[in-house]
Amino acid sequence: MTIAPERPTLRPPAEEAPPPGPERRRATAGLRASDVYAVLGAAAAALALTWLLFARLLPFSGAVGFTLVAYALFLGLYALLVSFDEDGPAVRDRIAGVVVRTLGLLLLAVLVFVVAFTLWEGRAALVHLNFFTEDMSLAGPLEPLDVGGVLHAVVGTLEQVGIALALTVPTGIVCAVFLNEVPGPFARLVRTVVEAMTALPSIVAGLFVYATVILALGMERSGLAAALALAVMMLPIIIRAADVVIRLVPGTLREASYAMGSSRWRTVWHVVLPTARSGLTTAVILGTARGVGETSPVLLTAGFTAELNALPTSGAQVSLPLATFELVKSPEPNMIARGFGTAAVLMLLVLLLFVLARIAGGRGPGQPTKRQERRGAAASAKDAARRAAAAPDAPRKAADRSASAPSRSTP
Repeated sequence: MTIAPERPTLRPPAEEAPPPGPERRRATAGLRASDVYAVLGAAAAALALTWLLFARLLPFSGAVGFTLVAYALFLGLYALLVSFDEDGPAVRDRIAGVVVRTLGLLLLAVLVFVVAFTLWEGRAALVHLNFFTEDMSLAGPLEPLDVGGVLHAVVGTLEQVGIALALTVPTGIVCAVFLNEVPGPFARLVRTVVEAMTALPSIVAGLFVYATVILALGMERSGLAAALALAVMMLPIIIRAADVVIRLVPGTLREASYAMGSSRWRTVWHVVLPTARSGLTTAVILGTARGVGETSPVLLTAGFTAELNALPTSGAQVSLPLATFELVKSPEPNMIARGFGTAAVLMLLVLLLFVLARIAGGRGPGQPTKRQERRGAAASAKDAARRAAAAPDAPRKAADRSASAPSRSTP
């Protein structure tokens, strides 16, 4: 009995699965609609309750008290609303986030207010071109704003800050390198002294230079003496900030340089400092910000003058902060407007210096400058030309080498 083989059944081809669509991205932001509603609801309720307390229930008054009470009520109501949906740790996290963001907005509002108020009060003087091209030698308290300017103060500030930077930048960076590369008891002592000098009052720095340089050494009051006082204040700031930045350079970069046979100071010059370049620029900016706005050291060491003195080694020389201080003391409206205009010029000058510092040192580690890129391109072009010139002679040289080589006989 034979069994007939089963006939294969024909099945319809399976339908191909549709290609998967684009993957849906998950939202990683922590902001939700309920968070926005909680903030807005808490703010509205806090304002309403504060108004009710101040206007109807209690004998309170004052904008500062109204703001503080409203903010305290806002935090309490926001915590209450968030607790309906979240647990304890999440509520504390939301409260901390609101406090941090509020403080940031407060600082930003204060900064905007200070800048806007200074520009607004000095607008009458800033619109005159002579304010930037003349000094105050011919401008008395009752002179109109189209006479006199702050050119002498701008020149004094640039010269004093420039001399102070020329003294503090190399000294501060070298000291920071020493603190990191040569550890020991003396380095710890220097670091302790630097940390103590960061809180040095400006009047103490001015008195120190006045007693040692002017009284003891006999130097007259001048822009150079003021620059020395500013350098005393700027140096610990630059050393401390540069020390922290250099300490953050990965140790593996140093180890790789040492493994290639580089010395310690060559490693510092070609590896450590280029890696920390952006941070060192920030250190210089912090030091400049400390010294550029000081008044008392300049008043003690450079005196005051209404005339332009471009020679920092002799004669009294004024700076922008000192000129602002002297001008706003006058009861005359024009002098007060000149004072606020001088403060606005100081802010613009500081902004310009910061931008230039960022352009000069804001490149990332290993990123070449424009000059280095041009030199590298020129070297590559020379190498390519040399190889192209040597290419036609290569077959002839190979034939000459093969002809001059001794022939070997096969036994």
